[in-house]
Amino acid sequence: MIRLQSVSVAYPGAARPQEVLRDLSLDLHEGRFTVVIGESGCGKTTLLNLIAGFLKPSSGLASIDNVPIAGPGAERGVVFQSDTLLPWQTVQENVAFGLRLAGQSPQQRQVRAREYLALTGLQDYADAAIWELSGGMRQRVSLARALAVDPRFLLLDEPLGALDALTREQMQEHLLQVWKASGKGIFMITHSVEEALFLATDLVLLRARPGRVDSVRQLGFGARFAAGESARSIKSDPGFVRLREEILEQLLHPQAHHDSREDAVLEDTLA
Repeated sequence: MIRLQSVSVAYPGAARPQEVLRDLSLDLHEGRFTVVIGESGCGKTTLLNLIAGFLKPSSGLASIDNVPIAGPGAERGVVFQSDTLLPWQTVQENVAFGLRLAGQSPQQRQVRAREYLALTGLQDYADAAIWELSGGMRQRVSLARALAVDPRFLLLDEPLGALDALTREQMQEHLLQVWKASGKGIFMITHSVEEALFLATDLVLLRARPGRVDSVRQLGFGARFAAGESARSIKSDPGFVRLREEILEQLLHPQAHHDSREDAVLEDTLA
């Protein structure tokens, strides 16, 4: 389990430090698909960089299995919004790149790379050049490369943000298929409410300036897709539509939502 305990992050500023995250606590579990959503500037990418070990908290503790996160590690694979693939290598060579750095033999690398190309539906493109692939296929190569080194958690930094609408929907389905088949813990940030609802088993809504957890919801829409229900059926479900509108309202009018919650708490207390 990855655990964040009362984590705060502040960047140096000209007049005073800029506080990006404040007193944020969150648990990430293996086998769960955690998606974070929030308005621009709420600290989503900072949160991912913290979990990845690219930066350290100003206060609080980030740990994995109760061991403080001191930097990047093999148990956490990262996929960025841009694919960061090596254009002079084939698809299979890109997927096997981390395995090569780990010292595996060419035969071991080939078997492992082809296993994850099959998992991501790219088995017929092993010898293709990167420039021959579409944007969605390139992101699937990035996903296969991250999976090939067998991390316990995948950290996805808006991996679908640059894709066209149709490809993005197809990639959402690919992500859920990979999640179900691999059993990995996945942490993803996105700006799309519909995407977040469809993918997440645990949906985290962040409030902004500074970023802190507003709510965590356990959802079952992605599990329904993994069990065989169609994506269109799920996304047109009245419960899905109602929750999408509710969260959009929270994101568009965060202060009003916060005030109404405080009023509800006060009423409960007085009652």
